[in-house]
Amino acid sequence: MNKVILMGRLTRDPDVRYSQGESATAVARYTLAVDRRFRRDGDQSADFIGCVAFGRQAEFAEKYLRQGTKIAISGRIQTGSYTNRDGQKVYTTDVVVEDQEFAESKAAGGNAGGFQQQGGFQSAPAPSAAAGDGFMNIPDGIDEELPFS
Repeated sequence: MNKVILMGRLTRDPDVRYSQGESATAVARYTLAVDRRFRRDGDQSADFIGCVAFGRQAEFAEKYLRQGTKIAISGRIQTGSYTNRDGQKVYTTDVVVEDQEFAESKAAGGNAGGFQQQGGFQSAPAPSAAAGDGFMNIPDGIDEELPFS
């Protein structure tokens, strides 16, 4: 089985190109910076993973993804090779994106909306007395209609 699931931030805006021919297909390339859980002294704190999306996924990337956007992707690893201009063989490894989605809200991505960065994780502030406990009030008498009560 060849399945990859990653969550990270785009290092730059996606590079989108269209194939030639009758049915031109969009091809988007971008790099995800994926944080490492553990790090030894002197090691980098993230891995930079090359990703490529085709068709509708590429069009989505072109329209909505920007540098710094946190996304979650799933796909498969694909290896390949080509000969560069100097005649040397270059080996490549990319993640072919099958699904991609936002991993945080716009407000959290811009560090707005009352969210605070703590220890590398996004966390909501403690609710104030005016905001209540964060739970919706269920009207009286509705308990009989709930299938799990």
